[in-house]
Amino acid sequence: MTLFGLYVPGASWLHRLSAGWKYLALLLLTIPALALAMVPVSLVALAVTMILLVSARIRAGRAWGLPLSFWVLAAILAVYQVVVGRADLAIVVVANLLTAVYASRLLTMTTPGPVLIDALVSGLRPLRKLGVDPELVGLAIAVMLRSVPVLLDSFTQVRQAARARGQERNLILLVTPVVVRAVGHAQETGAALLARGLGEDVRPAA
Repeated sequence: MTLFGLYVPGASWLHRLSAGWKYLALLLLTIPALALAMVPVSLVALAVTMILLVSARIRAGRAWGLPLSFWVLAAILAVYQVVVGRADLAIVVVANLLTAVYASRLLTMTTPGPVLIDALVSGLRPLRKLGVDPELVGLAIAVMLRSVPVLLDSFTQVRQAARARGQERNLILLVTPVVVRAVGHAQETGAALLARGLGEDVRPAA
């Protein structure tokens, strides 16, 4: 949630742009940079993405700010490329990672979640002939997005409880309750969907 950002209400041109065009912009900004793996292309894609994000009238600190864990990962990848003698790839990898994250924020920060899901469902409808159920895909994504805050909240509660006992470094004590809660949440969600007549086609036979 922190990495890709949350919706920021606004009236900028990006907020008014349809979700379909923003999905297309995401592909155009990321795919060429990933496919070509060239420093100039990656840097240009990153610069364009950052400018577009700020043009949405979102405060630069919020639009560009990233969690420390991201920078640690980027530094590890960059150092590895330098060690193997590919300093150019170190720049490409980090720039492409930043481009992917910021391009995703063009979607998530300027478009409400339900609108994004509806646009994705509409875009997948041509694949119905191949056996893809667009509505089911949209439902799966919606459930996933609703589950992330629940799981994060569970982890926060468990970590606070472990810290109060002076056992915040006990990995098993931290992970086990979160896993149990995650399984319970999944079972409750599945039962709620079945109660509404969803997912019956994929329910295993007794």
